[in-house]
Amino acid sequence: MRVLVAFDKFKDSLDAPAAGAAAAAVLRRRHPDWQLDLCPLADGGEGFAAILTAAAGGALRTVAVTGPRGAPVDAAYGLVPWGRVPAAARRRLNLPATTPDHAAVAVVEMAAASGLALLAPGQRDPWQTTTLGTGQLLAAAASAGAAALLLGVGGSATHDLGLGALSALGLDFLPEHGAALRPPIPARWDQIARLAGQASPSLPPIRLACDVANPLLGPRGAAAVYGPQKGLRPEDLARLDHASARLGLLLCAHCRQPDTLMDLPGAGAAGGIAFGLMAAARATLLPGFDLVADWLDLEARLAAADLVITGEGRFDDSSLSGKGPGAVAARALALGKPVQVFAGQVTVTDPRPGLTLHAITPAGQPLAEALRRAGENLGAAVARAVDHGL
Repeated sequence: MRVLVAFDKFKDSLDAPAAGAAAAAVLRRRHPDWQLDLCPLADGGEGFAAILTAAAGGALRTVAVTGPRGAPVDAAYGLVPWGRVPAAARRRLNLPATTPDHAAVAVVEMAAASGLALLAPGQRDPWQTTTLGTGQLLAAAASAGAAALLLGVGGSATHDLGLGALSALGLDFLPEHGAALRPPIPARWDQIARLAGQASPSLPPIRLACDVANPLLGPRGAAAVYGPQKGLRPEDLARLDHASARLGLLLCAHCRQPDTLMDLPGAGAAGGIAFGLMAAARATLLPGFDLVADWLDLEARLAAADLVITGEGRFDDSSLSGKGPGAVAARALALGKPVQVFAGQVTVTDPRPGLTLHAITPAGQPLAEALRRAGENLGAAVARAVDHGL
């Protein structure tokens, strides 16, 4: 029996490798003869840099950068030889044909420097948070000689249109008189009268791994859809959206880009950093999970498996048409592979044939305890499933 174990993170409790390891430990004890293929998943958020770097045999480098509220944080980016990136992922990245195999691709994770998980709930406030640290990570990777920068933009704590990152890459955001604002957090946007400078001409190509289609502004925009989870109060939504429009127009004019860039699907990703980097650094968007699937050679690993085990914190009716474990399950079912899904919470009303769902949280267990004991709960759920003939 060959089993593909492909977990995503259980938010606020287990990262993807830890979830896979918890399930694998049980499987090895119960069935030491089974072949296990551990394939932790990422979608551009937490774990993106470590998982992709490890999968391609690269190396992580840790640097001190500015966190989302200004405190220093240590964040890692990966350097992967271009020749070790799987062919399908190389086609998606679409680098120049002259890129040598020994050239390094940097894998950068926004969540490591500017992530929501870095802040306690009481510190979450999109008026006060910055992507400066993400820009510092990109600059560090560029200085290390990377031929391209692949940035995963999930899990952000910010809504600064990427202006903080751009201030680390060469742009200045200036008041009518005085020194540049650094970082240019939204709370200070009303002081910005003009822009100066540009992203460094030596900056390598930037690719953004992104799985959202939101524009920058409006009812489906970054502030309306994602602002509340970052601490935005309902009464501040219109003000933040209006301020975003003003700064977006200033950035487009300074960078000689059409203001329709703000309407592009995906421009609103991660508080608008996708828009900012597209406008000022000519970044391009890539479908995040599809890129990860290609990078991890997921199709071949699914084809080789007799059984697929996957899961994440929550699995619902939208999961099978989405990304991560839902996409893994959908692809596996299309290949006729049986799938076992383990999640902290399961709310699927009409599961598909071949799909078995397991809610790992014991009935009545408080959320705080469930988060603390997620590894234990997952292991117990997998053990029960195996004992019932998984």
